[in-house]
Amino acid sequence: MSEWTWDYNPSAEYLTAGLPPGVVAEVERLATELAAIGPDSTKVGRPFDREGGLREFDILNGRGFISFLPVPRHDCVYICHITWYG
Repeated sequence: MSEWTWDYNPSAEYLTAGLPPGVVAEVERLATELAAIGPDSTKVGRPFDREGGLREFDILNGRGFISFLPVPRHDCVYICHITWYG
């Protein structure tokens, strides 16, 4: 198990405003799983041809996606943007 954590960047209020509670719960579940895999989170999601940097991951069968930034020196995954198509 990893010592990594996750957080919203800039804030939970800003990123989740207006989203259905189920979407927020799914984002937080995925963020917890990304933190659990720790340094390997730099390889998850798009882009597929390189690791590190801002990553994207589909949520709820392609009905949206999250953009996240794994930062190894902080041992943290930051959720930076949530897109929900509804």
